[in-house]
Amino acid sequence: MAETAAWPGERLILAAQRGDVDSLTALVSGSHPNVRRFARSLCATPEDAEDAAQEALIILYRKIGMLRASGALASWMFRIVRNECLRRARAAVRDRDRLPVADTGVDSAEDEVLRRLEAGRVAAAVAALPADQRRVLVMRDIQGLSGRMVADALGLSTAAMKSRLHRARASVRHALLTPLGPGGNDARDEH
Repeated sequence: MAETAAWPGERLILAAQRGDVDSLTALVSGSHPNVRRFARSLCATPEDAEDAAQEALIILYRKIGMLRASGALASWMFRIVRNECLRRARAAVRDRDRLPVADTGVDSAEDEVLRRLEAGRVAAAVAALPADQRRVLVMRDIQGLSGRMVADALGLSTAAMKSRLHRARASVRHALLTPLGPGGNDARDEH
């Protein structure tokens, strides 16, 4: 399994929020590997992933002061990358619709975009979790931290951390198993 880069620490984030240029530079640099990993998993092409990661890091640099809690850096960056990848996917579909397509028997760009849009559903399901469950899920499943590290970082017992993680995973699984209704909305929203 590949080594997961750690997100920058709270002290560095707080210093960057106060406007310390060296801290801000270190924060952007330290966030880059994880932002890039998010982009690679969400964007349809490697080029889009690189562009989305760069855009997310620019937003981080310009708007770090908007981050409310230093512990929310990973989920904030995930949302920014997800939104940028979705924007690029929509643009690719619009551009593709303007061009004639030959049937090559290979997955089309649209098929790839639709697969990546499913990643958007995952991101939305994670974003909809209660904050305590989302933190545990992000730290454990996205950042790749060990259960003990997550429990210690959040001041929880291992059992409490596992319970929150189980509830978070179950909620995400339920959201993903709920069929989409007309217009791409969850069927649950139509009741």
